[in-house]
Amino acid sequence: MNMVSIGEFSRLSRLSAKALRLYGELGLLVPAHVDAETGYRWYAVTQLDHARLVASLRRAEVPLARIRDILALAPASAAEAIRDHWADAEAEHAARRVLVGHLVDHLRGRKSGMDEVTVRDIPERSLLSRISRVHQDELESLTRELFIHRLRRGGVPRTEGVAGAPFVIYHGEVSGDSDGPVEWCWPVPADRAAEIAAGFPDLTLRTEPAHQEAVVRQETPGRWAAGSQVEVAVGALFAWAAERKRQPSGGVRGVLVPAAGTRGTGPYVEFALSLS
Repeated sequence: MNMVSIGEFSRLSRLSAKALRLYGELGLLVPAHVDAETGYRWYAVTQLDHARLVASLRRAEVPLARIRDILALAPASAAEAIRDHWADAEAEHAARRVLVGHLVDHLRGRKSGMDEVTVRDIPERSLLSRISRVHQDELESLTRELFIHRLRRGGVPRTEGVAGAPFVIYHGEVSGDSDGPVEWCWPVPADRAAEIAAGFPDLTLRTEPAHQEAVVRQETPGRWAAGSQVEVAVGALFAWAAERKRQPSGGVRGVLVPAAGTRGTGPYVEFALSLS
């Protein structure tokens, strides 16, 4: 195996020694050999393609945690994951443009146009829930793990219609700096709620009373909404409630609603504000 020092690998890969050490500690680019006595790092020349892929993903502002997941995939699946990341990034950029427009209008004393808000009735329902503190870059993966891998693929039933759609409640701001908390909720049939809950001792079973909620839809089929999309929806819902003197109850909810009539595109994210 053709081995080079960390200094030479740094020159060839155009990555600094500091970056190489960081990527090594995170398991993204592990040296081919580390001297047991000196701790000096040696790299195989064949690792250059891998190093350039990591560097390119970082230039595309892919988070380190997501790079780790991408690198674990087969090439075709990795390509799909990168494409999905770019779609998410474009959605986030578009949402930031809207958010900045609202901020500029607010600071200039102008009223911004709001997203269309509708109102719907939600009946009393039983929920399996879990509450935890998470940052924005953790939210989607943890949501998929609970809702898809554990509950849906585990065959856990839920009630029909939009009232049966799983949702996340933002009890606090979720961003790169703020960790919520958030609550994951999965509606289940009331007559089987206790039986289902017994199989998930780490989840809480609770009953939510009937209520109305104000709703904004985000056109993001198959993906969780980006951080700025959440902020835009939050602003629209609270502004709508203030205008109509409706009292919000609890945090804003991200609801995963099945996309009727659009087979293969996955759910849409709607944002809802419970009204007392």
